[in-house]
Amino acid sequence: MEKITSAQNAAVKRLKSLNDIKARKRERACLVEGEVMIGEALGSGLKPLEALFEEETPLCLRLMEAGAQVRLCTRNVLESACDTVSPQGCCASFQLMDRTVDEGARLLLALDGVQDPGNLGTILRTMDAAGFAGAFLSEACADVYSPKVQRSAMGSAFRMPTQRGDLIKKLTELKAQDFRIVVSDLSGGNLYESRFSPNDKLLLVIGNEARGVSEPVKELSDIRVKIPMRGRAESLNAAVAAGILMYELTRP
Repeated sequence: MEKITSAQNAAVKRLKSLNDIKARKRERACLVEGEVMIGEALGSGLKPLEALFEEETPLCLRLMEAGAQVRLCTRNVLESACDTVSPQGCCASFQLMDRTVDEGARLLLALDGVQDPGNLGTILRTMDAAGFAGAFLSEACADVYSPKVQRSAMGSAFRMPTQRGDLIKKLTELKAQDFRIVVSDLSGGNLYESRFSPNDKLLLVIGNEARGVSEPVKELSDIRVKIPMRGRAESLNAAVAAGILMYELTRP
């Protein structure tokens, strides 16, 4: 197996470039760090392209069997390629897949300008756990395949279908398909006094961390809800609020 000792190697530069969103869009690929996350990407059906390992492990063989070019490298080379300061022994690039959001599902999510990668990753992980079928993202949202989103999502970003685009157009289409648009809004009604049927088709909208849901999106809502603040805090972190809302909306 080839061993790379220089950070100027062409393969290292290709992998490192994927830490930048422009390269990810151009190459339709992302960089994944660590054996656990690489295993999640493989298990989600993503095609591996290239990989760097400090030492041979059983995962090397799995990647090669899946068609990846696997190389060994020194620690300084791995650190050069990765986004984290102390990478966990390996990294690999994967071809991105277009996963279509199943609009026939009953539970969907829309994110209106969620910009913090940690929040976006946590929301994707929670919607995966809560049984939501997919998410529609406005153009102002963070990139689903950024390294920071991946670390927060812990594999869910690879599995959950997401679609980025014109949120107003998509919500209008879904309203025509009998979805109830539920907007998280500090001026909305008390979540625990709102009524939802187990048969409702629901699309929950979570807004920007600072500004909340935009006015044009609010105008499309069927119901606006807020989580009551029983203490002195005025609001919750976007990902925390999203988690509470998703689970409350899906309670039997």
